[in-house]
Formats: sequence, C-alpha cells, structure tokens
Amino acid sequence: MAVQWLTAYAAAMTHTLRAGLRIASALAALVLGTAAPAAFAASPPKPPAPSLQAIPLPLNPIIPAAQRLCTQAAASGLGSVVLTPAEGAKPGADDYALVNYIGYLAATGMVFDQGMRSAFPVGGVIPGFSEGLQMMTKGSIWRFCVPASLGYGDEESGPIPAGSDLVFQVELLDYKSPAEVDAMRAAAAAANGAQEQDVPAPR
Repeated sequence: MAVQWLTAYAAAMTHTLRAGLRIASALAALVLGTAAPAAFAASPPKPPAPSLQAIPLPLNPIIPAAQRLCTQAAASGLGSVVLTPAEGAKPGADDYALVNYIGYLAATGMVFDQGMRSAFPVGGVIPGFSEGLQMMTKGSIWRFCVPASLGYGDEESGPIPAGSDLVFQVELLDYKSPAEVDAMRAAAAAANGAQEQDVPAPR
C-alpha cells in the first residue's frame, strides 16, 4: 500500500513539475518576445465610425493661449515678439506694405480676420498695427499684442467686441514708397492704354 502511494505521489509530482515548466517557458517567451500565444495576441484597432456631426460654418479657428502673448512692450503699450528675424530697412508711416497676416482676439483666440499678400498704406490701419509695421524688416514675422487703446477702443467693429485687446501675426513680404507706388500705377495705366489702342474698332 505504501509503495502504491509513493508511486502515485511521484507521478503527481512529475505531472505538476512538467506543467510548471510549460507555464514558465510560456512566461519566458512572453517576456523575451520569442512567442505570442493566441490568447495574448494584440487585436487590430477598430476603424473609426463615420461622424454624423456637421462642421459649423464659417470655420473660425481658435488660437491657443500661448500664441496670444508677447514678450516685449513699447512705451505706447504695444506688445511684440519676433518670430522670424530679418535684417534690413523698415517701412515708414507713408509707405505701402505687402503682408500676410492673421488677427484674433486676445481674450478668446477667435480669429476675426486674415489675409494673404494684402497691400495697404502703413499709416492707414489701426494705430497698433501701424506702429508694429514700422518695427518690421522685409521677410520678418512678428506677433503684435495690441491693447484696445491702440485698436478700436470702445467701439465695436464687426466681430470685434468693444474694448477688445487684439493680437496679430504679421509677415512683411515687401514695402514700397509713395513714389514707387505712383510709378507702378502710372506704368499700369500706360499699359492699359496701350492695350485699348490695340483693340480694333467695331465695323
């Protein structure tokens, strides 16, 4: 009887030891990445379901808070930060500027205006924008933080509430003096006149 018990005990221990070795081998394979049992295999990600939510129009992006801040302040209260520096001369108040720009509210980051290759007189815009343009060199990109006193003040202007501080990112592409602009206008008028003379008269 004792012999049979010992035999059965030895057989049970051998079975347990073999099972333990199989589990240990499986765990080692998982740790070392040599095998991936089906139960632990990663399932492929599910594709996203189509959204039924419409995009509200017009599309007005919100600029993050960190891009509404400036690092320098002029005596006038105009804030600024140079994003892309450049060397060279600067436009004056009587010059005409060609710019890429985006304007947004300092409080919320809501974009209220933007333009590409927009041309206008440096002195013909709000005081803060005009002052900022005269700080720039051609090819540079600046951010200007315009207090309400240098913007639209206590007046509402389109989507801009009264008393709003504004932020502009401006890239100065080029600028021209009034004399250069007058010469360009004269050349364009002469070219248009020449084209009109070349048009044959109706018979």
